[in-house]
Amino acid sequence: MSKPYTVTRSISIDAPAQRVHELVNDFHAWRSWSPWEGLDPDMRRTYSGPDAGVGAGYAWEGNRKAGKGSMTVTADTPSQVDVDLHFDKPFAADNVIEIALAPSGAGGTDVQWRMHGELSGAMRLFSVVKSMDSLVGGDFERGLARLKSVAEAGSPA
Repeated sequence: MSKPYTVTRSISIDAPAQRVHELVNDFHAWRSWSPWEGLDPDMRRTYSGPDAGVGAGYAWEGNRKAGKGSMTVTADTPSQVDVDLHFDKPFAADNVIEIALAPSGAGGTDVQWRMHGELSGAMRLFSVVKSMDSLVGGDFERGLARLKSVAEAGSPA
């Protein structure tokens, strides 16, 4: 039996949606803002498919903190990027990430980062002690703050 969950965090960014979109739909750009990039300085990364957009792929393998997994962009519009996220380690899991972009006043962008999945096996038991929100919510907040900083600086991804 599995237990569904959703984790959601939002931020307002003073940069055009196109700029934010470029940072979100290209896994090469995630290195500049992802909250997990600093977990292992020796992390191995591979990219596949197109550089950005539907079909772009990213796989990583690192230390115990970084784990091992892969991501693939499955949908890409100016207002949302969807990603299938698969973890091999530290536990097997499949999740869906949705990063929604909406114009806000004065040329800014409201960003919402959602992750959906189902807890099963050991993770379901672990969720009795800690919720997925408490496990990854802070990471989402750090990632969105970094995304805001990079997007507002206008520096290359």
